[in-house]
Amino acid sequence: MDTSQSTEKGSGSTTVVGVVRESGEGERRVALVPKIVASLTGKGVEIVVESGAGLGALIPDELYVAAGATIGDPWSADVVVKVAPPSDAEIAKLTSGSTLIGFLAPRNADNSIGALKAAGVQAFAVEAIPRISRAQVMDALSSQANVAGYKAVLLAASESTRFFPMLTTAAGTVKPATVLVLGVGVAGLQALATAKRLGGRPTGYDVRPEVADQVRSVGAQWLDLGIDAAGEGGYARELTEGERVQQQKALEEAIKGFDVVITTALVPGRPAPRLVTAAAVEGMKPGSVVVDLAGETGGNCELTEPGQTVVKHDVTICSPLNLPASMPEHASELYSKNISALLELMLVDGTLAPDFSDEVLAGACVTREKEN
Repeated sequence: MDTSQSTEKGSGSTTVVGVVRESGEGERRVALVPKIVASLTGKGVEIVVESGAGLGALIPDELYVAAGATIGDPWSADVVVKVAPPSDAEIAKLTSGSTLIGFLAPRNADNSIGALKAAGVQAFAVEAIPRISRAQVMDALSSQANVAGYKAVLLAASESTRFFPMLTTAAGTVKPATVLVLGVGVAGLQALATAKRLGGRPTGYDVRPEVADQVRSVGAQWLDLGIDAAGEGGYARELTEGERVQQQKALEEAIKGFDVVITTALVPGRPAPRLVTAAAVEGMKPGSVVVDLAGETGGNCELTEPGQTVVKHDVTICSPLNLPASMPEHASELYSKNISALLELMLVDGTLAPDFSDEVLAGACVTREKEN
C-alpha cells in the first residue's frame, strides 16, 4: 500500500501535525514516536511523518504507518513538530499561518525567532515553558537533561583510568572513584544518582544552597562553599565579582581531590560560568577526567574545547555536544511525551485552538500569528 501523500494544511476541522526528519549534524532524535502517534490519532489528530524521520532513533516508517500516521510532506501541516531549531531552509518550507513546536533557543542571540515571525509562523519554544507543577510533563529541558546527566557519567567512566566502584579482590582493595558534580539542576542530579549507582562517591555543588537536600536525597554529599546565588525560575543568577573570586578560590582547592568532575552549570542567555580553572585542572591527579556539559555556551572549564576530547596536564577533558542525541531511542520517547502534552493543551476536540490566557501557552509562545 502506498502511504505517501502531499498534505494540504487545514483540511476540514481536523488538525494535521507534521513530524519532520531532523537535518542537523548528529541529531538522531525524532519529535514523535509511534506510541504517541497512536495516542494522538486516537484523539482525532492527523499525523503526517516525513519519510525516514525516525531512522536515527531506529524507528522505521512502517511503525509510524501501523500507529495510524501517513508518510508524506510534513512541512505544510497545521502544526510542525521538531527537535532542533529550524535552519533557514527549513523555515522557508513552513506555511504562513502554521504553528511550529520545538527547541528554538529563544535566549540565544542567533535564534531564528525573527525569521519565524517574518514567515508568519506561530512558534512555541519548549525551553520557554514555565517551570510550574502542572507543566512538568511538558518540560523538555528536564527530560533531555536527564539523558545528558546519565550519559555524562558513562562517558566519564569510559575515559577514566580508574574503577568507579570499590573492588575487593585477592590482589587488594581498590577505592571507589570520587565524583564532583558542579551545577545541581536536572542533569546534575541525574549525574549524581548515576555515579552513585555505578559505585562512585558523588558530591554535588551549586550556588543555590536550597538544593542541598536534593543532593543528599540521591545519596551524594553536599559541598558547601558559603555562596547563595539563587535566581528566578529555578535558575542561578550571575555571581557578583566578589562571589566569583570566592567561588573560584574555593573550587580550585576542592577540585584537586576528585577523580572525576562533571560540570552542568548554565545561566540562561549568558555564556556558561567558568568553574574549573586551568590551575584546578593542573592540580588534579593524572588520569582524572572532566566532563563539561556546558560546551555549547562556552564551557564551565577554562581548558574546554567544545565538541572535543583533549588531554591537558594528564587530565582528560571531554566536552560532548548534544548528548541526548547519542541516546536517541529513550531521548525521543521522553521528548515525544513532552510534545504530546503541549499539543493536547492546544487542542479542543481535535482542533487547534490555543488559549493564550493559559500561562503555559503564553509563556512558551515566542511568535504569535496575531499579536494584540
